[in-house]
Amino acid sequence: MTLKVEGDPGYGSMSAGCRFTGLDDSETVPLLIPDPELRQHTWKPLNKEELEKCAGGPGWKKIRSCLVLAFWVGWVIMLASAIAVIVQTPRMVTPLLLWWQKDPFYRLQLVVDAENGLSKQLPYLKSLGVGVLILEGLLRKDVSLPNLTQIDRGLGTRPQFRQLMTESRKAGLRIMLDLCEMGPFEPVLSNDTEVRSAGSGYMQDSLRYWLEQGVSGFEFCDTDVTSVKTLMEWGVLMREFSSQDDERILMVRQTGVTLPEVTMSNLVNGSLVKMVTKSLIPPSHHPLSAPEVAEAIETNLQMPQEDWPSWTVGGEVPWELQRTILILIMTLPGTPIIKYGDEINPIQDIYVNVSDGNGDATKQSLDELRRPLALFRSLSQSRAREEALHFGSFIFLPFNTTMSSSTFNATATPPLAFLRSWGCVQFLVVFNLGPEPHAVDPEWAQSLPDSGVFVTSTGLDRLGPVSLQSLKLQPHEAIVIKLFHTDNSS
Repeated sequence: MTLKVEGDPGYGSMSAGCRFTGLDDSETVPLLIPDPELRQHTWKPLNKEELEKCAGGPGWKKIRSCLVLAFWVGWVIMLASAIAVIVQTPRMVTPLLLWWQKDPFYRLQLVVDAENGLSKQLPYLKSLGVGVLILEGLLRKDVSLPNLTQIDRGLGTRPQFRQLMTESRKAGLRIMLDLCEMGPFEPVLSNDTEVRSAGSGYMQDSLRYWLEQGVSGFEFCDTDVTSVKTLMEWGVLMREFSSQDDERILMVRQTGVTLPEVTMSNLVNGSLVKMVTKSLIPPSHHPLSAPEVAEAIETNLQMPQEDWPSWTVGGEVPWELQRTILILIMTLPGTPIIKYGDEINPIQDIYVNVSDGNGDATKQSLDELRRPLALFRSLSQSRAREEALHFGSFIFLPFNTTMSSSTFNATATPPLAFLRSWGCVQFLVVFNLGPEPHAVDPEWAQSLPDSGVFVTSTGLDRLGPVSLQSLKLQPHEAIVIKLFHTDNSS
């Protein structure tokens, strides 16, 4: 039976030669026409030959050359810009400090024998960060100028002193001699030409002897330094024994409020005197009160910082202010000169017999005794590590002009503060010498960054970050804070 479809009589017709075993070439119309949308397109990446054929065209070669050229031109421009920024940016040049500007000095009077004296203390002093020892009272006080080389018999002998010099070099410590206690050198300063010439010769021979032993310099008091000519002669002697890495120096300790007619600025600028040691606390027959100490310190902080100073405590201070003054000495610009005992507690005997039967009070007392020593080490290490505390600029920050009347009464001791800056690093040093706690006035703190971190404190109990807006100073406390996001203009 023939299959017919209306409208398309030829659709589905087969020729007589068609068999089920296969289709021959006589079939002209497929039975089913596949939908084009249903065909699957498979992505096939170009092979190596095809890629080379496409990339080898003239258009691609031009584009590729332009891209390579643009990359190298941009790289050269960025490099040149970076170099220009580095060259034009102001840089903080680290000053080259001399040996007498680096480490703290330590003034002491101890025997120099090897068995029971200073030699055994050298490792301890070096562990404190001390760099120079100033020996007091080493020479006999009843000697004349020709015998200025005689050592006090109660302190040691010449061979023992030479051994001390050898041990000090091994420990990395220098030694200077304090000649203040020898009294004025009348023959050197005499109006008689012959007497002055003979006295000057004797004095130079004595200084030469100690320089040959390896002494790094001498300290005189201002009452003895009244002749520029004498100092010039001694300066020539210092230069004779000096080298590039081992300079010998003269120091002057200021014992009065003012120096003699020979101004120290002229001596320092003329390289005759390297340092002038100033006292923070004026000498007094009795320990000063907290307001008197604060007034003396504020007067020194407001003085212009000229040349390279050195600081010593000077007069007596109440024991509760000792650690506060120690922080001040170690954070001021210049070289700190610490006297024997300043790094330990002067009231040790009070705690010797303290005990509650269980040993707890004794342990607490021993911890209290160790704190000043630990504080000294902390300050010495911070000063050696932080450039801002070592040779940074100094800015005094007065409280009186901004502290509100409600913060403290008229009889209270106001806090003191100053800033040490080097580059983008700043350290804030704040003191509360009075017996009452003080909170930092927010109006005063607005001129400073709000955030910081504690470096050290008198009680060694301040740790971690701090906000100046919430800072409260305890009685007789001093703290050192490293500020964040600082600006030199602040």
